[in-house]
Amino acid sequence: MDTNVVIIGAGPAGLAVAACLKQAGIDFVILEKADEVAPSWRRHYRRLHLHTVKSFSSLPFAPFPKSHPRYVPREKVVAYLDAYAERFGLKPRFGVTVKSVRREGERLLVQTDAGPLDARRIVVATGNNAEPITPAFPGIEGFKGKVLHSAAYTEAEPYVGKDVLVIGMGNTGAEIALDLAESGARPTISVRKGVHIVPRQLFGVPIQMVGIASRTMPQSLNDWMFPKILDLALGRLERYGIVRPREGILAQIDAGRIPMIDVGTVAAIKQGRIGIAPDIASFTGDGVKFADGVEKKFDAVIFATGYRPGYDGFLPPELRPEKSGVNARARELGVYLVGFYNPVTGLLREIGIEARAVAKDIAGRGI
Repeated sequence: MDTNVVIIGAGPAGLAVAACLKQAGIDFVILEKADEVAPSWRRHYRRLHLHTVKSFSSLPFAPFPKSHPRYVPREKVVAYLDAYAERFGLKPRFGVTVKSVRREGERLLVQTDAGPLDARRIVVATGNNAEPITPAFPGIEGFKGKVLHSAAYTEAEPYVGKDVLVIGMGNTGAEIALDLAESGARPTISVRKGVHIVPRQLFGVPIQMVGIASRTMPQSLNDWMFPKILDLALGRLERYGIVRPREGILAQIDAGRIPMIDVGTVAAIKQGRIGIAPDIASFTGDGVKFADGVEKKFDAVIFATGYRPGYDGFLPPELRPEKSGVNARARELGVYLVGFYNPVTGLLREIGIEARAVAKDIAGRGI
């Protein structure tokens, strides 16, 4: 089967690129290994809301409904994405797994478990959350409690009244710990390194909008100014066992590590409803020994240790652009990554910007 563009992945990034290509009159095929659009959004834990405001989080040509709250809940995001696909007549080929991509002359051959596709351009939109990462710890095989990755966490009800260790204090770990605390569990977060924490709203202004405005400022000024402002907003968190990294917020974002956006976790820590512990030295049969020598029993452990992109298995290094969006390497290869840059200004906002740019670039190159 021949097509101009193959889009791999039918999440927000794949749908956004497809809608932009359709507006430009370019034919494409969307491949999705799941049986529905936005499968990762359907798996997220139930209390999840967007950390970014709806006015800066919609996909191209389709704002969120005015009736939606400022921070849209997960189930409304899923409904929005379903409606987005229907609105633009996007019909992915579901249940198709990409096995490999290789160049054959001027074309790109996409090999799938349903047969090959021949394309002039490829857009990889599988997302950063494709494959859960579960680090190995000494003794974990002997731990008798429940062990799961945050990808498998849906709600707090099974953990009510139990001691739960959450490993990792990114956005997912912090919010799962809050969900557990609010539901009657006793969570502790293991923090291996320093973490930048910002409130979802800074003195009433959404942190996303603060981030957008601050991007034009020199990095050195941001690094000097934000710690002082955040100490005023959140208090000095060192007394609770939370320290900032040596790198400033912008440097960490550029390295792919966004700050934790607080939606109530800090208050719960200050109230003693969420404990903070250092890195893990080893697991025991009924708990954990931490790096400071303290041992504690736990009924369950949740790895909020992140994900890796899912394209390593099919996209060889020689066909990988150096970064997400439009760049010289992507143009040379005819392969674009979309949705792999997640700044504090918002992943969905960035997806919309990248999707428009990629579609414009493809259209401008004679397809």
